[in-house]
Amino acid sequence: MDLGPIKTAPRSATERFRDGEEPLDFDLLSFWQWGVSDVVNNVTRGILAEYLVAKAVDATDGVRDAWAAYDIDDPRGIKIEVKSSAFVQSWGQKELSKVSFSYKRSIGWDSATGVYDETPQRHADIYVFALLAHKDKPTINPMDLSQWCFYVVPTSVLNARTRSQHSITLASLKALAPHNRLVKYKELREAIGKAAELH
Repeated sequence: MDLGPIKTAPRSATERFRDGEEPLDFDLLSFWQWGVSDVVNNVTRGILAEYLVAKAVDATDGVRDAWAAYDIDDPRGIKIEVKSSAFVQSWGQKELSKVSFSYKRSIGWDSATGVYDETPQRHADIYVFALLAHKDKPTINPMDLSQWCFYVVPTSVLNARTRSQHSITLASLKALAPHNRLVKYKELREAIGKAAELH
């Protein structure tokens, strides 16, 4: 019996569900529409942020590996971890959310072998903190990239922090990011390359 990793290929979204040999009247697209249309939701927004960064560095061949030790393999050889946050949430709010990002060390797991690392660590070279910065709830649209900003930080800088090694506030992040500068989407690829040089 072959129990190795399943090699997942990108799907077209037109694949029909079946009951044995009988095709049913719904397809994969209907599942995606039902399951991930709320792109403001924390879970889906996090995956969307990974996708945006992957698109910026031309790393969207294949399929996202939810169990990888880090999020993106930049074709330039840079390992990237993406974290996302937002002021606006999909649920009812009394006030805008306070922005913070988790960046804890983690136990890596190799999906090909099923083996865990022995000690927690940060596996990426670069962290991209993706902030859905738009604050007007009626017009929030995560698919409008002008509503996002990004902070690109080498992992070595995060490791050297003397404050929390678990999470970081927006104010602290601004102080850490090179030149205290947020990056717009069109600048993201270049910023990741420059940050990798500091790693």
